Amino acid sequence: MKIVVGGQMDKDNVASILRKYLGPDDEIRIMSDIEASMAIKTGTADYYFGACNTGGGGALAMAIALLGMNQCATVAMPGNIRSNEEIIKEVENGKKAFGFTPQAAETVIPVIVEQIKK
Repeated sequence: MKIVVGGQMDKDNVASILRKYLGPDDEIRIMSDIEASMAIKTGTADYYFGACNTGGGGALAMAIALLGMNQCATVAMPGNIRSNEEIIKEVENGKKAFGFTPQAAETVIPVIVEQIKK
């Protein structure tokens, strides 16, 4: 699996959390938002993870612009982390780009990764 990390905040931390839940053969690359979004669009990466203070703006703006809203999901906003069931449903619905607040990364990343590994 190939994962790209975009967003505006805590890219190294997001990558570090992802590494805990992915296998040794899975690839994680930290990129600018546009590079990460283009990697999803061209199929050179499978999933996009991004963090920002709102969970949607700086985390997903470029992904939404290039991939369309139907490929993106905000799974955590300030004061509102979506339920595991809601997050799982987003993955099941084919979402490829996930945005969240840095404070929620430890909570939402494991749920997303476990579902995409199925």
